[in-house]
Parts: sequence; structure tokens; C-alpha cells
Amino acid sequence: MVISSKDNEQIRQIRKLREKKYRNQEKKYIIEGIKLVKEAITEGVSVKNIIVCEDCTTDGTLDKSLLYEIAKFNCLYVTKEVFKSISSVENPQGLLAIIEKRNTQQIDYSEDVIVILDNVQDPGNIGTILRTIDSVGLSQVIISNTTVDCYNPKVVRSTMGAIFRVNVIQSQNIIEILKEIKRHKFKICATSLEESKSIYDVEYKKVAIVMGNESKGVSKEILDVSEQNIKIPMLGKTESLNVAVATSVILYEYLRTSKV
Repeated sequence: MVISSKDNEQIRQIRKLREKKYRNQEKKYIIEGIKLVKEAITEGVSVKNIIVCEDCTTDGTLDKSLLYEIAKFNCLYVTKEVFKSISSVENPQGLLAIIEKRNTQQIDYSEDVIVILDNVQDPGNIGTILRTIDSVGLSQVIISNTTVDCYNPKVVRSTMGAIFRVNVIQSQNIIEILKEIKRHKFKICATSLEESKSIYDVEYKKVAIVMGNESKGVSKEILDVSEQNIKIPMLGKTESLNVAVATSVILYEYLRTSKV
């Protein structure tokens, strides 16, 4: 059966997942594109549904081996018009999936570094940060309730699959989370341009690193809780780096001093 109505109840429910409140309510999110769907299957995440554009099964967009693989899941076949109504990209590849979020919101204190995002707003920055966290072998990120949703379709695409490997812990009260982290003998380090220690002078062992908003930086409330402010030395006239770039620099300094 091919769904041809945009008003079909299942299609309406999928379309709702574009909004954060429904993603939180249903504990599901959308991934889109051949590469991401393949990676989701490989990573063994909980795939609830796969939506397939019927036209793409006959025009060569989706090869037979992929069609065979996705047939093992609960698939919905839809017309091109219906698929476009649920897609969030200009040129869809005819394949998307509904993924169940991870259940755990527990912090893993066995890792030496915990990354915390305070009011970071750009989806591309969030995606890059998750990719970097994954690339240095860490597996979690804590985000404030003012940070853009990590399951936003733009963020999901920009993670390039890291969203399947990095546990996203949503905090409703970031100050309380920081206090809890302190109780587990972690040092809180906030990035700041003022009165800060160089990132090259930090011991990356049991440390929580707070990265702040693109224009305002880390909030005063968090700076007041922080035990040490850190910064990346700026030798030229540039005053600061993009938050995603800054996170990468810091995490690779952690990797250099701790792993390599």
C-alpha cells in the first residue's frame, strides 16, 4: 500500500516531529538521507519506521541491496508529493526514518572530560560539536534548556551520524547539574576571555568544560559556579573563535595530552 494523502494520520504524526515539543513528547526524531539511514541501521539504534518515496524505488535512487535491507523494518511507502511534505531538505533522496531517542539521561562519570553547552544556538555549531566529541572518543554531552535541540533536523544532518553515538543529556537546571558534577569530584571549567588560564595549562582529568553562547559566552551564573576559567590564547588580532572551533581545539588538546 502506498500512502497518497498528506492528511493521512501517520503522515501527520511524522510531520509533527519537526517541532521540538513533539519530539520531546514522543521521544522520537527524524533522520533523512540514504547515508544517515544506513548508518542508523549499522549502529543498531532503535528504528521505529522507515519512510520510502515510492518513485525512488523504481528510478534507481535506492539500490536493490538497500531496499532489501530496509525491508526488514516497518516501512511506509508514500508518493513523491507526500514525501516532500514531511521532508526538511530541498532535494530529498526519498528515504527517511523515525528514530527512538536513547532512554538514559544519566551522566557517565567514568569519562575524564564532560562537555556542557550553555545556550548555544546555531544548529551547525551543535552538529560540529557532537562530531568532535565523538571523534575524540567521548560519548556524551550535557545541554542547557536554552541550547538548540540536538534532535533538530538541521543538527541531526550536521552531526553526520555522531548523534547515534553521543548521548544527549538535557538539563532543565544547569546550575544544579554543575553542583552534582562537582559532588563527583569533577572540576568545573568555563570558557572565558577574562582572567582565564590557558587551555594548555589545564589537566584534562575529571574536568567538565562549559562552552557558551556564540555572542554572549558563558552566562554569569555559570561563571560564578565555575572553579576555573579557561581560554584559547589569541596571538593575532582576532579576539575569539567560533564556539564549535573552540570546542574542537580544547578537545584535541585533551586528546593530545591524555591519549596520544
